[in-house]
Amino acid sequence: AARRLAMAATIFHWSLHPWAIYAVVALALALFSYNKGLPLSIRSAFYPIFGERVWGWTGHIIDTLAVFATLFGLATSLGFGASQASAGLEYLYGVPNTDTFQVILILAITAIALMSVVAGLDAGVKRLSEINMVLAMLLLAFVIIVGPTLAIITGFFTNLGVYLADLPALSMPFGREDANFSQGWTAFYWAWWISWSPFVGMFIARVSRGRTVREFIICVLLIPSAVCVLWMTAFGGTAIHQIVNDGFTGVADA
Repeated sequence: AARRLAMAATIFHWSLHPWAIYAVVALALALFSYNKGLPLSIRSAFYPIFGERVWGWTGHIIDTLAVFATLFGLATSLGFGASQASAGLEYLYGVPNTDTFQVILILAITAIALMSVVAGLDAGVKRLSEINMVLAMLLLAFVIIVGPTLAIITGFFTNLGVYLADLPALSMPFGREDANFSQGWTAFYWAWWISWSPFVGMFIARVSRGRTVREFIICVLLIPSAVCVLWMTAFGGTAIHQIVNDGFTGVADA
């Protein structure tokens, strides 16, 4: 039961729902930019509500809030990433997992990202994104091949079924008995995805020019969601398999 709920909740937080948030923002931006001739800016999506006022202080406030939301989302992601990287380096190489070391990691990651942005969209951001995707796919393939391959493959379809079965209950989290999960984690994830939606939505809108709405929905909702389910099944399922069958806890012996 714990394994079932763990995988269902993980897929609930990382697959269809966050990508739906991104899709709403991206589709609105793409519609008003490519079909209505408005600038590719968050304020353009509010034109039906505020009219010409989006070109004044109202629009400035909207775009400023979008920038700050992106900054908060980026800060959260950097914090989690540095914490995970620091814990991994401590486990593998004995590097002290301190606040100072995590700050150093954040500065290093920020410097790499800054250099990619300064280098330009094609020479920097695109190249860094492609390297990241290749490394991620190689890591995923390695875990599937070396790990419990059959359990991962069957678990992909099993977890999809579990997610669909538990979706109604997970979609009403404030009615759950576990208040810490519903009011903490679920609400946190929604805020995190929403904070990233201006940045991700604008990126998706830029690369989706010329696509039909049907192609857009398939490429933005279904394919990324399926990849997220496979990713969580491979890594989460492997971790659960190690704990249940091998007694591995991931904690080094004293």
